[in-house]
This record gives sequence, structure tokens and C-alpha cells, in this order.
Amino acid sequence: MSSPYGPEHAPVGEVGAALMMIDSRLKAVHDGRTAIDPEQQALIDQFTASLGPEGIDDVLDGTCTLIYMFMTWLRKAHEDHDKDVIEYVVPSLVASMRMMPKSVRPEAIPTMAGLVIAAGTGLSPNLWRKQYGDWTAAEMNPLETCAFLLAEHINRITDDPDFATRLISEALSRTEEV
Repeated sequence: MSSPYGPEHAPVGEVGAALMMIDSRLKAVHDGRTAIDPEQQALIDQFTASLGPEGIDDVLDGTCTLIYMFMTWLRKAHEDHDKDVIEYVVPSLVASMRMMPKSVRPEAIPTMAGLVIAAGTGLSPNLWRKQYGDWTAAEMNPLETCAFLLAEHINRITDDPDFATRLISEALSRTEEV
């Protein structure tokens, strides 16, 4: 039975821009920096400023698409080992977010966990979230953090610091070929 929150009903958004932001954060962490390189941040800021309000919504949808794609990959990887992705991913994700009170306020954690659970069960995270109203400014950092943590989780389990970025880049390349 099809759900109105299924991914086939969701906008894909600007996945490339969302991936660029997440990849910048991943590289900063792996280089031992707590912040993105100022030049890189200036490029990201310039790019997002050029998008306007509708473009920002597209990046938000793109970030949710990343979360969906990451959770789909994680679900398949866990199923290959007869494990439940929700059981193995959500607790560590929540624990990590709880250790980041400057980026993720405690009241945003249940929403982010819900997004990940929605994606892990095959639902669109952005459509699942929108049933509760519009996104809030306070949810933007937690959303980016959530996507970052999922990408980092994938990179750790594959022992490849670029695997998550490459996974999405290759999927985007295949989509463009069709």
C-alpha cells in the first residue's frame, strides 16, 4: 500500500548543493578543524545567498533527500547482516546529537530522530516533517547536523572517509545519464 509520505511524492530538491555543504563539513572534521575553511564558507554563503527563498527550500529538500538516500543505503547494509537499521543507527545518532548542544538544541532531537526513522522505513523525511507544519529556523542546523552524522556513520562503517559523498555523487551521475 502506497503512503502519501512515500519518496515518489517528495521533491528531490537541490541535492548537489546539500552534498557540497555536507562534504565541506566532513572534510573540515577529517582535517582536524572545527570550522570550515573561511574561503569554503564564503563560497557556500555566496551560493546560498544567490538561491533566494525558493532555492533555500530546494537545498532543504535536497538535504532531506540525502538523509533518505543515506538511510536507504544503511538499511540495505544492515539487512545484509540481518540487523535492523533503526536499532543500530538511531541510538548512536541521538547520542551524538545530544553531545552537540550548540548545533542541536535538545528540543530538535526528537524531530531529527523522526526524520531518520521515517527515511529508514522508506518514507520521505521532508514529507513526514511537513505534516507537522513549516520548517523552523531552529531546525536548520540540526537538519544539516543529522545529514552530516549519517554521512560520517557511513564513512566509518565503510572505513572510507569519502564513501558517503561518492555514493551520492555516483547516484547523481547515473540519474543524469538517464
